[in-house]
Amino acid sequence: MRKLILPAIVAAVLGSAAPAMAYDTGDQISMRAALDVATDIGVMTVSHTEFLGDEWQIEGRDRAGRWMKVDVDARTGEVRNVDRGW
Repeated sequence: MRKLILPAIVAAVLGSAAPAMAYDTGDQISMRAALDVATDIGVMTVSHTEFLGDEWQIEGRDRAGRWMKVDVDARTGEVRNVDRGW
């Protein structure tokens, strides 16, 4: 009886755990494509890239060494916002 209890508990715990879900990018642009968009508008050196589900946020420096952040729409590749540091 004791040999059956532990496997039953393990099965119950594993069965109730939420499965890990891989994010399906579907028709979204790749990070490389988002970096190309940011480079086209002036980012020369990339220091940080983050995917937030509906947009890519790319931080880096322009040709003059000033900080800038570019938000790129993850579906269309359009620039949503550009912040520049002085």
